[in-house]
Amino acid sequence: MNDQPRIAPDSTAARVALWRALHVHADALPHVLEDEIGLQLLAPAEDWRDRGDMDPQFTRPFRASIVARARFIEDLVVEQAARGVSQYVILGAGLDSFAQRRPELASRLTVFEVDPPGPQAWKRQRLIELGFGVPDWLRFVPVDFEAGDSWRQRLAVAGFDESKPAIVVSTGVSMYLTKEANAATLREVAALARGSTFAMTFLLPLDMADPDVRPGLEMAEKGARESGTPFISFFTPQQIKAMAHEAGFTEARHVSAADLTQRYFEGRADGLRPPNNAEELLVANT
Repeated sequence: MNDQPRIAPDSTAARVALWRALHVHADALPHVLEDEIGLQLLAPAEDWRDRGDMDPQFTRPFRASIVARARFIEDLVVEQAARGVSQYVILGAGLDSFAQRRPELASRLTVFEVDPPGPQAWKRQRLIELGFGVPDWLRFVPVDFEAGDSWRQRLAVAGFDESKPAIVVSTGVSMYLTKEANAATLREVAALARGSTFAMTFLLPLDMADPDVRPGLEMAEKGARESGTPFISFFTPQQIKAMAHEAGFTEARHVSAADLTQRYFEGRADGLRPPNNAEELLVANT
């Protein structure tokens, strides 16, 4: 029985989930990602779209980035599953909805969602209340990082098989961690079985971002600092790839916003696309 206190997701996780829904509500077809599960879990007031951080025009590039990274990760999971990889680990899962949106694929994997105990207990309860349930192949892995818990040890307790390869992902997390903590995560994933893949987002230095989105990023950085969760780490693509190689990965590549635009936003009449040099992706292989 889960006796953890149920603490609602933090404002960042909620905002990301609502931006995914806003893409469906405010942007023209074709949608890069169809995801309203987080909106259902949160059940905000009917006027949620009137919130300042939901302004359709101001948030356009940021929600484009959010749905692009989610779609890229999902495509990567599909690709790895086709290769026979059967374990999928989501570090800092938040309101990730892969298991609910893609049960036909997720049920062929063991999906491990790693998150702090309180918000995870809240999510479990909401999934049950909404009728999604928590099937055996979806494993919630509560990790109290502040208490020094090891996510690798908690994964093993949840049934993770370290002799088999896995796909491990971490999105929207690296900027809140020190460089040393990011390096430690890279080393831990690099030590997994050969054939494993790690995908993570990283934030480039703010002065490198497109001028039209720099004010929004600076506002986000200020808000994060004032809420007690400041942005700590920024990396250039060269730096993050070098860190991956130093951690022990055999291959590391940078997936830029331009790559995502070409892949998911080409030919759109509305000009929707993720901003360049803001939050981008590293994909590394053991």
